[in-house]
Amino acid sequence: MLRFSTISLVASLSIAGFAMGADKESNLNNLRGNIRVDGSSTVFPITEAIAESFSDSAPSVRVTVGVSGTGGGFKRFAAKEIDISDASRPIKSKELKMLKESKIDFIEIPVAYDGLTIVVNPKNDWADNITVDELKKIFLAEAGGNKWSDIREGWPERPIKIFSPGTDSGTFDYFKEVVAGKKGQMRSDMSVSEDDNVLVNGVSGEKDSIGFFGCAYFFENKDKLRAVPVINPMTKKPIMPTTVNIETGAYAPFSRPLFIYVNKRSARSPQIRTFVDYYLNNAPEMVGEVGYVKLPPEMYELAKKNFKDKKTGTQFLNDEGEAISGSLAQVYQ
Repeated sequence: MLRFSTISLVASLSIAGFAMGADKESNLNNLRGNIRVDGSSTVFPITEAIAESFSDSAPSVRVTVGVSGTGGGFKRFAAKEIDISDASRPIKSKELKMLKESKIDFIEIPVAYDGLTIVVNPKNDWADNITVDELKKIFLAEAGGNKWSDIREGWPERPIKIFSPGTDSGTFDYFKEVVAGKKGQMRSDMSVSEDDNVLVNGVSGEKDSIGFFGCAYFFENKDKLRAVPVINPMTKKPIMPTTVNIETGAYAPFSRPLFIYVNKRSARSPQIRTFVDYYLNNAPEMVGEVGYVKLPPEMYELAKKNFKDKKTGTQFLNDEGEAISGSLAQVYQ
C-alpha cells in the first residue's frame, strides 16, 4: 500500500491538526473500543494515515482499515461488519437499496478530491496526450483497439497491455462511467487487481502497457510511471493531473470527490464519533500529505455540520434512485 513518513505526519497533526486541550487529550486517552473500516483502495491512504495518528493519541482504541474496494466495502457495510465504508465514488442505487434492506442509516461525508490518472510505462515515448475517444478504443470491448497503431496514426504497431482496477473498485466504476457510459462494455482481457500497487508494478514492467488509478499512487511512483495528459473535452487542451488542475476541475472529466460513509448507529459510540471528528479536523492537512487534493474549507465545515446533525442518506441520488450530476459544491448541501 501507499506509504509515507508517519512520524513526521503524526507530529504535525498533534501540533496543528486536532488542537487538543488538556481535557480533550485526557478524553482521548480514556477512549476504549474498536473501529472497523473497509472499502476503497483509493481512500485507504487517507484513512490509514488518520487511523495511525488517532491511535497514537487514543492508544486504547483499535482501528482496523481494510481494502475490499468501494463495492466490497459497501457489501460489508450492509452486512454490518464495519462501521465506516471508504468510497471513491458516491453510493449507487443498488447499494442504497441493500442498506435500506439491512435497515442501516448512514451519514455521507466527502473528504478529498482525486484525479483518476492514466499512466503508461516511462519508455512509452509516443503517447504524449490522449483523448476520451482514444481511451474508448483501448478499453471498450466493442472498440477493437488491440495495437497502439489502432488508436492513433503514427503510434507503434505493437499490442497494448492493459491494467485495470478490479470491478469492485470505485475507480473502475468511475472510469467505466466516463468512458463506457451506460451501454458500453469494458473489455474482458485486461489484467485486473483491487491492489493499486499490483497495477503500478504491472505498468512499470511492460513497455506497451497502459493503466489507471488514483493520483496519489502516481505521485508516489513517478519514478516508475508516466502520466498521460488527458484532452479536456471542453477546452481541447491536454491537462495533467496536478493538484491545481484537479481542484479547479480543469482535469476533466477525471476529477472526482472521495468519501467516507458512517453507520449512524455506530456513530453513537464515543470512539467512532471522536474518530470521525478527528478525521474531518485533520483531513485538510492529511490529504495533501498522502497525495490527494483537499476540499475547500467551506466543504469541510459543511461535512462537520452534517455529521454533528446526523444528516443521513445520500445527496447524489434522487428519490427515484437516479444519479444527480454536478460538481461537489453544487450537489453536496
